[in-house]
Amino acid sequence: MIEVRPAASCTYDVVALGEVMLRLDPGEGRIRTARRFDVWEGGGEYNVARGLSSVFGHRAAVVTALVDNEVGRLVEGLVRSSGLDASLVRWSPFDGVGRAARNGLNFTERGFGVRGALGVSDRAGTAISRLGPGQVDWDDLLGRRGVRWLHTGGILAGLSESCTALALEAMTAARRHGTAVSYDTNYRPSLWAGSGGHARAREVNRELAQHADVVLGGPADFPDPPEGGDLLADLATLGASLPTASVVASTRRVVHSAGDNDWQVVGWSAATGALTSVARDHLAILDRVGGGDGFASGLVHGLLEGAGLQRALELGAAHGALAMTTPGDTSMATQAEVEALAGGGSARSQR
Repeated sequence: MIEVRPAASCTYDVVALGEVMLRLDPGEGRIRTARRFDVWEGGGEYNVARGLSSVFGHRAAVVTALVDNEVGRLVEGLVRSSGLDASLVRWSPFDGVGRAARNGLNFTERGFGVRGALGVSDRAGTAISRLGPGQVDWDDLLGRRGVRWLHTGGILAGLSESCTALALEAMTAARRHGTAVSYDTNYRPSLWAGSGGHARAREVNRELAQHADVVLGGPADFPDPPEGGDLLADLATLGASLPTASVVASTRRVVHSAGDNDWQVVGWSAATGALTSVARDHLAILDRVGGGDGFASGLVHGLLEGAGLQRALELGAAHGALAMTTPGDTSMATQAEVEALAGGGSARSQR
């Protein structure tokens, strides 16, 4: 379905381009009343590569930037512990207080019942937001060293104009070197509030998605979205309008409460038309953050392995569902669990 470079010719199976933040989690409590936090790492683009590494065993790395202080080194250690190669991290010097650049923080409540999940980001002026074109040698990384798959998205693009340009530079270089590209729109109102809002995000998504083999996200995140309200038909319309897209896919979620969601994923390719995964109604959720990234990593894994779109969608839906059963942005599932659930398994005890 998607032509992917042979593994033997590449150093990495997948490289993510995006920000990695420190997530501070108050557990079952509230941010405003917390006296201690659990610490995780996370980021929309990074989470996908992490899942591909820790769950599916792919050789993965992240291109990001961190300030060289104790917080940055904490994030680096968390990245390394996930199995990702952190050698591509670009380090910015610490000026003592973070005037020139800083590391991003993300405070996240899981929510419960009628109280929804809540994220409070503290990420303005981070090291990666200062990164731009000409600062990463893409021809060396994607060409000489070799990367089979590049993943990036709208969260990176929303950090700054230079990050939008950086994403475009990386994606065009990837196409030049035969590296498959996935792009997740991942619209976050807080990122675009001061720079044009949803309208500007839609323009950027249209510009960047022109260079992707796989586009993740709903048609509402693009200019002139269809008004039919039929997600399957709207995905087909979107896919047909993107010249390089072989696959367009999205999650479909109905929120009954913070811990009770209907969960399904849908996808389209020119060869298959619109397809849906198994629907998991009233899926019990512990922490919904990272479910979409879990879906993306399962889908990309399937496509890297040469699976058909239906199988890749089922892997993505199963992995996303499992990722939401544990705390933190990142997945704690195993490949065996994902494959069992994708194949129709259940939550029966394993002894």
